[in-house]
Amino acid sequence: MLHDYGMGGLWRWIHARSAQEIAETFAEVEVVDDPDRVAQFAEEELVEVDINSADMPLGLDGLRKQRAAQRGHPDFGALAALEVVYLRRPWDDADDTEPCLYFEELGPDGRRLRQVEVYRNGSAIRTTPDDWPLNPPIDLYDPDLPQWQTDSKDFDQAWHHAKNLT
Repeated sequence: MLHDYGMGGLWRWIHARSAQEIAETFAEVEVVDDPDRVAQFAEEELVEVDINSADMPLGLDGLRKQRAAQRGHPDFGALAALEVVYLRRPWDDADDTEPCLYFEELGPDGRRLRQVEVYRNGSAIRTTPDDWPLNPPIDLYDPDLPQWQTDSKDFDQAWHHAKNLT
């Protein structure tokens, strides 16, 4: 399991019945089950955690509490089973130079596939994974996400009106 916090990550071995159980138990984590990627950490002395343990290591305890608070929300996990997710989200810190709206196309793992940044002046820039130095997954179990869900037609319209980054 990986909790990516931007420029690094918190890695743990989690003993659970399934990857889904981990995703449903801890917020904002990526379950790494690719054998090649897992093999990279075979020699590392990562903290091992049983998912049913009452005590969690620092960091993981807060992610479990966060997920427990989300679990009772009617939109919990609403986007988790979709092959493609389209979001139309306002940017929280919008000012005259920052994008004010993001259109995002996400894969089933929550990673961005394509994105459009719309600015206050009406200009828009489209980008793909080749343009981003980092692309951590978005937590598709987060019950706040469905309010921003849109459809492929809305996304594609924004995509076609936007200009390439370069």
